[in-house]
Amino acid sequence: MSPLEQEVFSYYLPEGVFEWFNVVSGSRTATSLHVILEEKNVPPHTPETEGKHLESKGFKEIDVEDFPVRGRKTTLTFRRRVWKVQGRDGLLKRDIPLVWEGTQLEREFAAFLKGEG
Repeated sequence: MSPLEQEVFSYYLPEGVFEWFNVVSGSRTATSLHVILEEKNVPPHTPETEGKHLESKGFKEIDVEDFPVRGRKTTLTFRRRVWKVQGRDGLLKRDIPLVWEGTQLEREFAAFLKGEG
C-alpha cells in the first residue's frame, strides 16, 4: 500500500491502527463494507520473553463493528497474531485494545452509541 493510500485509509480506520496492522483485503456490497487487517509480524518483547526465541504460530480473528461508511454496515476483521515462546507452554499475543469492553464494537463507535462521543 502506498503512503497516500495508507493516509486515506487512516481517515476511516480507528486511530493508531497502522502502528500494529496492515490492510490485507477488503470487499463491499450494496449494504456492507468489510476490511481485513493483519497484525504485523513484530514479536512482543517483554521481560519474560527477553533472550527467548518467539515464533509466529498463526492468527486469531476478531470481527469488530465500526461506524457505517457511506451508508454501509462496516466490519473490521483483525487477524491477531499469536506467538510461541521458546521453553514456555501456551501462546502469547500482544495486548492491543480494539473493542469497547464487553462489546464487539470499535471503541470510538461504542462511545458514540453510548452518548459519550
